[in-house]
Amino acid sequence: MSKPASLPQQLDHLLRQAVALQQNGALVEAEELYREILDLKPKHGDALRWLGELALQTGRLHDGVDLLKKALAVNPKQPAVHSNLAYALNALQRHDEALACAERALVTQPKFADALNNRGNALAALNRPLDALASYERALSLAPELAAAWNNRACVLRDLGRYADALDSCDKALALQPNYPDAWSNRGNVLGDLNQPDEAQRCYQRALELAPGFVDAWNNLGLAQIDLNRREAALSSYERALTLNPASVEAHWNQSLCLLQMGRFETGWREYEWRWQRSRIKAGKRAFAQPLWLGDFPLDGKTILLHAEQGLGDTLQFCRYATLVAGLGAKVVLEAPGALLRLLSTLDGVDQLVEAGQPLPPFDCHCPLLSLPLAFNTNEASMPAVKPYLFAQPAAVSEWRERIEHDHVTDTQAGRPLKVGLVWAGENRAHVAELRKIDARRSLAFEQFAPLLALPNVRFFSVQKGAAAPQLADSAHRERVADYTDLLHDFADTAALVANLDLLISVDTSTAHLAGALDKPVWILNRFDTCWRWLLERSDTPWYPSARLFRQPALGAWDSVIDAVRDALAELSVSPS
Repeated sequence: MSKPASLPQQLDHLLRQAVALQQNGALVEAEELYREILDLKPKHGDALRWLGELALQTGRLHDGVDLLKKALAVNPKQPAVHSNLAYALNALQRHDEALACAERALVTQPKFADALNNRGNALAALNRPLDALASYERALSLAPELAAAWNNRACVLRDLGRYADALDSCDKALALQPNYPDAWSNRGNVLGDLNQPDEAQRCYQRALELAPGFVDAWNNLGLAQIDLNRREAALSSYERALTLNPASVEAHWNQSLCLLQMGRFETGWREYEWRWQRSRIKAGKRAFAQPLWLGDFPLDGKTILLHAEQGLGDTLQFCRYATLVAGLGAKVVLEAPGALLRLLSTLDGVDQLVEAGQPLPPFDCHCPLLSLPLAFNTNEASMPAVKPYLFAQPAAVSEWRERIEHDHVTDTQAGRPLKVGLVWAGENRAHVAELRKIDARRSLAFEQFAPLLALPNVRFFSVQKGAAAPQLADSAHRERVADYTDLLHDFADTAALVANLDLLISVDTSTAHLAGALDKPVWILNRFDTCWRWLLERSDTPWYPSARLFRQPALGAWDSVIDAVRDALAELSVSPS
């Protein structure tokens, strides 16, 4: 008669069976056996560990974290468990904890490539790209066959603006693992940055052949289709992403931009509210006890706080709604950046201006500026295109007139020269990859204005501030452009200069909005993947009656834009108004 197995032997037998089942993909059966072991011995470290890894395999991240932590409580010296826990915590966006777990794995096992990869992911998410890169490269020096580390390295190289290196890293991942959907999608992202949307689209399509449920790849495919001027196709891609994951923030966001570009305002404004869920923007969401107003209750007799968000140009464009809000019987408090305050003091309907960061007065409700078009159900016919709605201060305008007349001869044989302001670049926001790409696409180098500078009977003035301003001083054409920008300390100063000009020629940046708000003629040089506010295929804009748009015919194609502007300016300068 055989002797009954002892409990340790029985548990060991069950564990071997469970692990074999798990490795053969029989996950339900494996889980049943692990739970049977844990019923018999709740602190069975190996069962806790394997069941934790099974939970991660099946997407139950919270369960996996709990089980792996219990396994480590039984035996903390398990580098693989610390590394898997780091993986799970990264997936749950708990990056500080993930970093600590990866570091613990590396204390026990310093040459552990998987832990170095997970450490890199945590560092990348914590906006430490150079540290992340070093971690990936250490992992790859130990395990050059680790495709995930090549793929992740590509992402961080892209964030650092090293696109050629990022592409090479994607290719190394795909050489090791040709059917790697994430690497195909990331390769598409890099090609998008390099203005190669056809190639990017092919990469996303390959990713989706391999993983039809890959939400990010559907979303990224939509972005490539925007760059290819295929917006209906882009909307279909976003819809596919949202069918798979109705809570996909980026798909909602990109859908909103596409709808607004196409003039589909009702749905577009509604979808635009998803911006507050985006990781880059949600940190700026205001947590007021007072309710958000979106046009859904009366304002008569109430005090409403309107608060600026996003860029200075956005504030200049949408502050006009303060007048409409005041018309509903509300007392309007407007909070805005200090650089705009003096200028905004000329806006009708504002009872109190507050500089951002300063204490707020009492108020009953609030609304961010870019939610006001939704609150007023704005469509093209109802855009509040009041002209002008901001004003330069008369005394400052006179000072600038005298300065310009004193410094420059104002009459030639051809008559009074046309006074034209130039802005060639937007703000450089290199610390955010998404914004860096937009800035690169919307900005020019000063030298690209050279064909304009040769025109007779035009006096040019720099209105360029920021990192691109020194390009003028370094140019052989600097004598053709008067530069008073050292005297421009805020937008009220800039408004007084612009008020003395006949025309502003500007890329899509805040100074273009300033000119539009002042109802001064402004020619806006518009990138091919246009910002949503400029709509599509038109040379005017309902937002600013004084604006004229000159659009790129293809990504990066500025030469034809400059040629068209030169011809229009030559015609205007013959008989300036």
